[in-house]
Amino acid sequence: MGNLIATVAGYFLAAQGDFQLVTFLAVCIGTSGVIASGCVFNNVIDQDIDKLMQRTQNRALVKKVITSNGALLYATLLGAIGFGTLGYFTTGMAVLFAVIGFAVYVGLYSLHYKRKSVYGTLIGSISGACPPVIGYCAVTAQFDVGALVILLTFCLWQIPHSYAIAIYRFEDYKAANIPVLPLVNGIESARKHMVAYIVAFTLMALALFVFNYVGTLYAVSTLLIGVVWLAITIVDFGRYEQHIWAKRVFVVSILAITSLSMFMSLDFVSLAPQTLLTVR
Repeated sequence: MGNLIATVAGYFLAAQGDFQLVTFLAVCIGTSGVIASGCVFNNVIDQDIDKLMQRTQNRALVKKVITSNGALLYATLLGAIGFGTLGYFTTGMAVLFAVIGFAVYVGLYSLHYKRKSVYGTLIGSISGACPPVIGYCAVTAQFDVGALVILLTFCLWQIPHSYAIAIYRFEDYKAANIPVLPLVNGIESARKHMVAYIVAFTLMALALFVFNYVGTLYAVSTLLIGVVWLAITIVDFGRYEQHIWAKRVFVVSILAITSLSMFMSLDFVSLAPQTLLTVR
Protein backbone atom coordinates (compact mmCIF):
# COMPACT_ATOMS: atom_id res chain seq x y z
CA MET A 1 0.00 0.00 0.00
CA GLY A 2 2.86 2.36 0.79
CA ASN A 3 4.42 1.77 -2.61
CA LEU A 4 1.04 2.27 -4.28
CA ILE A 5 0.60 5.66 -2.58
CA ALA A 6 3.99 6.72 -3.96
CA THR A 7 3.10 5.38 -7.41
CA VAL A 8 -0.16 7.32 -7.49
CA ALA A 9 1.68 10.47 -6.40
CA GLY A 10 4.09 10.13 -9.33
CA TYR A 11 1.17 9.66 -11.70
CA PHE A 12 -0.75 12.74 -10.51
CA LEU A 13 2.35 14.95 -10.55
CA ALA A 14 3.00 14.04 -14.18
CA ALA A 15 -0.68 14.11 -15.23
CA GLN A 16 -1.04 17.74 -14.05
CA GLY A 17 -4.80 17.43 -13.79
CA ASP A 18 -5.30 15.46 -17.02
CA PHE A 19 -6.68 12.29 -15.38
CA GLN A 20 -6.92 9.25 -17.67
CA LEU A 21 -8.79 6.41 -15.93
CA VAL A 22 -7.39 3.56 -18.04
CA THR A 23 -3.79 4.66 -17.61
CA PHE A 24 -4.31 5.28 -13.90
CA LEU A 25 -5.82 1.82 -13.30
CA ALA A 26 -3.10 0.20 -15.41
CA VAL A 27 -0.42 1.95 -13.35
CA CYS A 28 -2.01 0.81 -10.08
CA ILE A 29 -2.65 -2.78 -11.16
CA GLY A 30 0.61 -3.17 -13.05
CA THR A 31 2.86 -1.71 -10.38
CA SER A 32 1.07 -3.66 -7.64
CA GLY A 33 1.57 -6.88 -9.59
CA VAL A 34 5.29 -6.25 -10.09
CA ILE A 35 5.84 -5.34 -6.43
CA ALA A 36 3.80 -8.29 -5.19
CA SER A 37 5.75 -10.62 -7.47
CA GLY A 38 9.04 -9.29 -6.10
CA CYS A 39 7.82 -9.73 -2.53
CA VAL A 40 6.84 -13.36 -3.10
CA PHE A 41 10.18 -14.15 -4.76
CA ASN A 42 11.84 -12.47 -1.77
CA ASN A 43 9.86 -14.66 0.63
CA VAL A 44 10.99 -17.77 -1.22
CA ILE A 45 14.62 -16.65 -1.05
CA ASP A 46 14.45 -15.59 2.61
CA GLN A 47 12.75 -18.65 4.13
CA ASP A 48 15.86 -19.59 6.11
CA ILE A 49 16.27 -16.18 7.75
CA ASP A 50 12.57 -15.36 8.02
CA LYS A 51 12.11 -18.16 10.55
CA LEU A 52 14.78 -16.54 12.75
CA MET A 53 13.12 -13.11 12.91
CA GLN A 54 10.09 -12.41 15.08
CA ARG A 55 8.53 -10.01 12.57
CA THR A 56 8.72 -12.54 9.70
CA GLN A 57 8.37 -15.93 11.38
CA ASN A 58 4.64 -16.13 10.62
CA ARG A 59 4.99 -15.75 6.85
CA ALA A 60 3.20 -18.39 4.80
CA LEU A 61 6.34 -20.13 3.55
CA VAL A 62 7.87 -20.30 7.03
CA LYS A 63 4.65 -21.82 8.35
CA LYS A 64 4.55 -24.24 5.37
CA VAL A 65 1.08 -22.99 4.45
CA ILE A 66 2.15 -23.15 0.79
CA THR A 67 5.06 -24.83 -0.95
CA SER A 68 8.04 -23.08 -2.50
CA ASN A 69 7.00 -24.30 -5.95
CA GLY A 70 3.50 -22.95 -5.42
CA ALA A 71 4.92 -19.61 -4.32
CA LEU A 72 7.23 -19.44 -7.36
CA LEU A 73 4.28 -20.11 -9.66
CA TYR A 74 2.24 -17.45 -7.90
CA ALA A 75 5.10 -14.94 -8.09
CA THR A 76 5.54 -15.63 -11.81
CA LEU A 77 1.81 -15.12 -12.43
CA LEU A 78 1.81 -11.84 -10.50
CA GLY A 79 4.84 -10.66 -12.45
CA ALA A 80 3.24 -11.56 -15.77
CA ILE A 81 0.09 -9.62 -14.85
CA GLY A 82 2.10 -6.65 -13.62
CA PHE A 83 4.58 -6.32 -16.46
CA GLY A 84 1.94 -7.23 -19.04
CA THR A 85 -0.46 -4.55 -17.81
CA LEU A 86 2.22 -1.87 -17.74
CA GLY A 87 3.54 -2.91 -21.15
CA TYR A 88 0.17 -2.92 -22.86
CA PHE A 89 -1.48 0.13 -21.30
CA THR A 90 1.35 2.49 -20.35
CA THR A 91 4.80 3.35 -21.73
CA GLY A 92 8.16 1.76 -22.39
CA MET A 93 9.80 4.04 -19.82
CA ALA A 94 7.38 2.91 -17.11
CA VAL A 95 8.13 -0.72 -17.96
CA LEU A 96 11.87 0.00 -17.88
CA PHE A 97 11.70 1.28 -14.31
CA ALA A 98 9.48 -1.64 -13.31
CA VAL A 99 12.18 -3.97 -14.64
CA ILE A 100 14.92 -2.01 -12.87
CA GLY A 101 13.07 -2.04 -9.56
CA PHE A 102 12.26 -5.75 -9.81
CA ALA A 103 15.78 -6.76 -10.90
CA VAL A 104 17.46 -4.75 -8.16
CA TYR A 105 15.13 -6.01 -5.43
CA VAL A 106 15.09 -9.69 -6.34
CA GLY A 107 18.40 -10.09 -8.16
CA LEU A 108 20.81 -7.76 -6.37
CA TYR A 109 19.26 -7.13 -2.96
CA SER A 110 17.48 -10.37 -2.00
CA LEU A 111 19.93 -12.80 -3.58
CA HIS A 112 23.17 -11.10 -2.54
CA TYR A 113 23.58 -7.71 -0.89
CA LYS A 114 21.02 -8.17 1.90
CA ARG A 115 23.05 -11.03 3.34
CA LYS A 116 26.58 -10.08 2.28
CA SER A 117 27.08 -6.33 2.47
CA VAL A 118 26.47 -3.37 4.75
CA TYR A 119 25.51 -1.53 1.56
CA GLY A 120 22.44 -3.72 1.09
CA THR A 121 20.15 -0.93 2.31
CA LEU A 122 21.60 1.46 -0.26
CA ILE A 123 21.13 -1.06 -3.07
CA GLY A 124 17.60 -1.86 -1.93
CA SER A 125 16.70 1.83 -1.85
CA ILE A 126 16.91 1.93 -5.65
CA SER A 127 14.10 -0.57 -6.01
CA GLY A 128 12.04 1.19 -3.35
CA ALA A 129 12.31 4.45 -5.30
CA CYS A 130 11.06 3.02 -8.60
CA PRO A 131 7.25 2.92 -7.98
CA PRO A 132 6.69 6.72 -8.08
CA VAL A 133 8.92 6.93 -11.16
CA ILE A 134 6.79 4.23 -12.82
CA GLY A 135 3.67 6.29 -12.13
CA TYR A 136 5.34 9.46 -13.44
CA CYS A 137 6.79 7.88 -16.59
CA ALA A 138 3.52 6.12 -17.39
CA VAL A 139 2.23 9.60 -18.20
CA THR A 140 5.29 11.36 -19.63
CA ALA A 141 6.84 8.37 -21.49
CA GLN A 142 10.23 9.92 -20.73
CA PHE A 143 12.75 10.32 -17.93
CA ASP A 144 13.03 14.03 -17.22
CA VAL A 145 14.30 16.24 -14.41
CA GLY A 146 11.14 15.64 -12.37
CA ALA A 147 11.55 11.86 -12.61
CA LEU A 148 15.21 12.14 -11.61
CA VAL A 149 14.38 14.23 -8.54
CA ILE A 150 11.63 11.79 -7.52
CA LEU A 151 13.99 8.83 -7.91
CA LEU A 152 16.72 10.43 -5.79
CA THR A 153 14.26 11.72 -3.17
CA PHE A 154 12.71 8.32 -2.56
CA CYS A 155 16.15 6.64 -2.56
CA LEU A 156 17.35 9.01 0.15
CA TRP A 157 14.17 8.52 2.20
CA GLN A 158 14.52 4.73 2.19
CA ILE A 159 17.83 4.67 4.07
CA PRO A 160 17.01 6.39 7.41
CA HIS A 161 13.60 4.70 7.27
CA SER A 162 15.26 1.28 6.92
CA TYR A 163 17.90 1.98 9.57
CA ALA A 164 15.12 2.93 12.00
CA ILE A 165 13.47 -0.45 11.36
CA ALA A 166 16.78 -2.24 11.86
CA ILE A 167 17.38 -0.49 15.20
CA TYR A 168 13.81 -1.07 16.37
CA ARG A 169 14.13 -4.75 15.39
CA PHE A 170 17.82 -4.96 16.33
CA GLU A 171 17.61 -8.43 17.89
CA ASP A 172 15.81 -9.80 14.82
CA TYR A 173 18.55 -8.62 12.48
CA LYS A 174 21.20 -9.91 14.87
CA ALA A 175 19.56 -13.34 15.05
CA ALA A 176 19.41 -13.55 11.25
CA ASN A 177 22.96 -12.15 10.90
CA ILE A 178 21.90 -9.50 8.39
CA PRO A 179 24.75 -6.97 8.04
CA VAL A 180 22.80 -3.72 8.32
CA LEU A 181 24.74 -0.62 9.34
CA PRO A 182 23.37 -0.36 12.92
CA LEU A 183 24.50 -3.95 13.56
CA VAL A 184 27.89 -3.67 11.83
CA ASN A 185 29.02 -0.16 12.80
CA GLY A 186 26.83 0.52 15.82
CA ILE A 187 23.69 2.54 16.48
CA GLU A 188 25.51 5.84 17.07
CA SER A 189 27.18 5.57 13.65
CA ALA A 190 23.84 4.69 12.07
CA ARG A 191 22.23 7.73 13.72
CA LYS A 192 24.83 10.04 12.18
CA HIS A 193 24.14 8.52 8.76
CA MET A 194 20.39 8.93 9.34
CA VAL A 195 20.81 12.63 10.12
CA ALA A 196 22.82 13.17 6.92
CA TYR A 197 20.31 11.27 4.79
CA ILE A 198 17.31 13.11 6.28
CA VAL A 199 18.94 16.45 5.43
CA ALA A 200 19.73 15.20 1.92
CA PHE A 201 16.17 13.85 1.51
CA THR A 202 14.63 17.18 2.52
CA LEU A 203 16.84 19.21 0.19
CA MET A 204 16.28 16.83 -2.73
CA ALA A 205 12.52 16.82 -2.17
CA LEU A 206 12.56 20.63 -2.28
CA ALA A 207 14.28 20.44 -5.69
CA LEU A 208 10.84 19.73 -7.18
CA PHE A 209 9.87 23.22 -6.02
CA VAL A 210 13.14 24.75 -7.23
CA PHE A 211 12.59 23.27 -10.70
CA ASN A 212 8.98 24.53 -10.65
CA TYR A 213 7.23 21.14 -10.67
CA VAL A 214 5.26 21.87 -7.47
CA GLY A 215 3.98 24.88 -5.57
CA THR A 216 4.55 26.61 -2.24
CA LEU A 217 2.19 24.35 -0.26
CA TYR A 218 4.33 21.33 -1.16
CA ALA A 219 7.54 23.18 -0.32
CA VAL A 220 6.37 24.39 3.09
CA SER A 221 4.93 21.03 4.15
CA THR A 222 8.03 19.15 2.98
CA LEU A 223 10.36 21.52 4.80
CA LEU A 224 8.33 21.30 8.02
CA ILE A 225 8.12 17.51 8.05
CA GLY A 226 11.82 17.29 7.20
CA VAL A 227 12.68 19.54 10.16
CA VAL A 228 10.45 17.50 12.49
CA TRP A 229 11.99 14.21 11.31
CA LEU A 230 15.49 15.63 11.76
CA ALA A 231 14.69 17.03 15.22
CA ILE A 232 13.33 13.72 16.49
CA THR A 233 16.36 11.89 15.11
CA ILE A 234 18.78 14.27 16.86
CA VAL A 235 17.04 15.51 20.01
CA ASP A 236 15.16 12.38 21.06
CA PHE A 237 18.23 10.16 20.87
CA GLY A 238 19.20 9.42 24.46
CA ARG A 239 15.90 10.67 25.85
CA TYR A 240 14.21 7.34 25.14
CA GLU A 241 15.27 3.72 25.00
CA GLN A 242 16.87 3.02 21.62
CA HIS A 243 14.07 0.83 20.29
CA ILE A 244 11.44 3.42 21.30
CA TRP A 245 13.48 6.22 19.69
CA ALA A 246 13.85 4.16 16.53
CA LYS A 247 10.11 3.50 16.40
CA ARG A 248 9.43 7.25 16.69
CA VAL A 249 11.85 7.96 13.84
CA PHE A 250 10.19 5.21 11.78
CA VAL A 251 6.68 6.57 12.37
CA VAL A 252 7.72 10.10 11.36
CA SER A 253 9.40 8.68 8.24
CA ILE A 254 6.04 7.24 7.19
CA LEU A 255 4.34 10.56 7.85
CA ALA A 256 7.06 12.34 5.86
CA ILE A 257 6.73 10.23 2.72
CA THR A 258 2.92 10.18 2.93
CA SER A 259 2.80 13.96 3.27
CA LEU A 260 5.24 14.40 0.41
CA SER A 261 3.21 12.05 -1.80
CA MET A 262 -0.07 13.78 -0.98
CA PHE A 263 1.15 17.31 -1.69
CA MET A 264 3.03 16.13 -4.78
CA SER A 265 -0.31 14.86 -6.09
CA LEU A 266 -2.24 18.03 -5.28
CA ASP A 267 0.18 20.96 -5.59
CA PHE A 268 1.59 20.36 -9.08
CA VAL A 269 2.63 23.09 -11.52
CA SER A 270 1.91 22.68 -15.23
CA LEU A 271 5.06 22.93 -17.32
CA ALA A 272 6.79 21.24 -20.22
CA PRO A 273 9.05 18.37 -19.01
CA GLN A 274 12.79 18.68 -19.51
CA THR A 275 13.65 15.42 -21.24
CA LEU A 276 16.70 13.43 -20.18
CA LEU A 277 15.87 10.04 -21.70
CA THR A 278 13.09 8.61 -23.85
CA VAL A 279 12.16 4.94 -24.44
CA ARG A 280 9.68 4.17 -27.19
